[in-house]
Amino acid sequence: MTRHRPAGVRWTLLALVVLLGWALPRRAAAQAAPLGGLDDYVRKAMAAWKVPGLALAIVKDDSVVYARGYGVREAGSDAPVDENTIFAIGSSSKAFTTATLAMLVGEGKLSWNDPVTRWLPRFQLHDAYPTRELTVRDLVTHRSGLPRCDLMWYGTHYDRDEVLHRVRFCEPQWSFRSHFGYQNIMFLAAGRVAATVAGERWDVLIERRIFGPLGMTRSSTSVDSLERMSDVATPHVVVDDSVRAVPWRNVDNIGPAGSINSSARDMARWLRFQLAGGVFDGDTLVVPDALAETHRPQMVIRQEPPWKELQPSGHFLDYGMGWFLHDYRGREVVEHGGSIDGMRAEVALMPEERLGLVVLTNKGGGSLGTPLMFRIFDAFLGAPRKDWAARYATVQDSMERRQEKREEELRESRVEDTEPSLELSGYAGTYADSLYGKIRVRERDGALVLDYDDGAFTGRLEHWSYDTFRARWNDIVRRAGGLAGSLVTFHLDARGRVASLEVPGMGTFDRVPEKSEASRDET
Repeated sequence: MTRHRPAGVRWTLLALVVLLGWALPRRAAAQAAPLGGLDDYVRKAMAAWKVPGLALAIVKDDSVVYARGYGVREAGSDAPVDENTIFAIGSSSKAFTTATLAMLVGEGKLSWNDPVTRWLPRFQLHDAYPTRELTVRDLVTHRSGLPRCDLMWYGTHYDRDEVLHRVRFCEPQWSFRSHFGYQNIMFLAAGRVAATVAGERWDVLIERRIFGPLGMTRSSTSVDSLERMSDVATPHVVVDDSVRAVPWRNVDNIGPAGSINSSARDMARWLRFQLAGGVFDGDTLVVPDALAETHRPQMVIRQEPPWKELQPSGHFLDYGMGWFLHDYRGREVVEHGGSIDGMRAEVALMPEERLGLVVLTNKGGGSLGTPLMFRIFDAFLGAPRKDWAARYATVQDSMERRQEKREEELRESRVEDTEPSLELSGYAGTYADSLYGKIRVRERDGALVLDYDDGAFTGRLEHWSYDTFRARWNDIVRRAGGLAGSLVTFHLDARGRVASLEVPGMGTFDRVPEKSEASRDET
């Protein structure tokens, strides 16, 4: 039987249909409006910053509203970047480690305030007091008091066990818990704590508890997996103002601090999980309050340049657990960048707006992701548009000019027409440090060659002045560090023999006496 509605009801329904037909396109247009002009802006910024390829994804209200790639995977090629192209995310990996810790905390298996030695009995720092007092919370908030000591693991043959063992020789730079000091090895220890509590390797834990449930099928924790995958970006660095492709750097030995590789599309799922407080597609993967603790301020960071130059309206800068925290236009921002040879990442959340973004690029150096973050935030907040990429480029140019000035001062300070104190053979030998291990200096083809950790990095030494030599590093990334990072100095003792070798960014290595020297000294 057909049911006839009264005429008034029919007209009301018709009016609603007409109204919705008019309103829905308007609403769709309103949603698209914030992204208007973004494509052109990204492409122009990439050209100005000499970025070969970039992938970008934006999440709003638990939906992926933008996901695409720009440019090419490798300079000079025509293979395009898309939203599934794999990049290294570097230190943006840290939040994955703290998320797994939060899962274990929420399950009552772990406390943020547990002493690290409860789970890692052999773990040891340089001093007894912080060794005893260091907690899981301390590991992931950069307040151990240690400097970075990154060259101990970066490019070396030391595995995770050896890196954790050698950190006891990393001398503190600040008092325990007194100062924010970025420290990757502490995150390696945090990953080891999570692995110990869970009873499985950190890599397996990330795969089982995060990648799998979130459907991050193109993400991995090691460069070894890239050999079996297609659509992978190539890293690039700038050397002598030229963009050069470089090999992927294996950083598996520091995995929990920065070894994850992913795509913009996969990372959009990670954004949704974070913005939803640990819920994904209706499944609660972590107790919300445990995950929220990673977004809460744990350590104050002084607002020093270049931060204030780039964000003069910012009122606070803190560190949570694997996340930097600051304000922008009255909203809290939860974000973390990442940098591994020739790759940069930016992952950012604006929780109050249920807004998140990820920017992945295949060029090292200055991060284009940060200005794009502010450009996108402005768009969704309806704020006046600023050319953030140009503003950041200006500040970066200023920093590069200061670096060039320091390099020029170094060149001017060089004492010309000097000679080494000894014959080249007098500098050859083995030099050792408890933290870093051994450096060997050999005389080869009328020159000195420095070799750290059997090939971690090598360089031909050219005389600079007196007993200082300039290293021409074979590693293209280390070469990009400039003059300041290449001047190595030999120190002589009172008898005119080489006693030690000073290497930029590492410190002083004591010479290991040859057997003939040791026996002569005993005599």
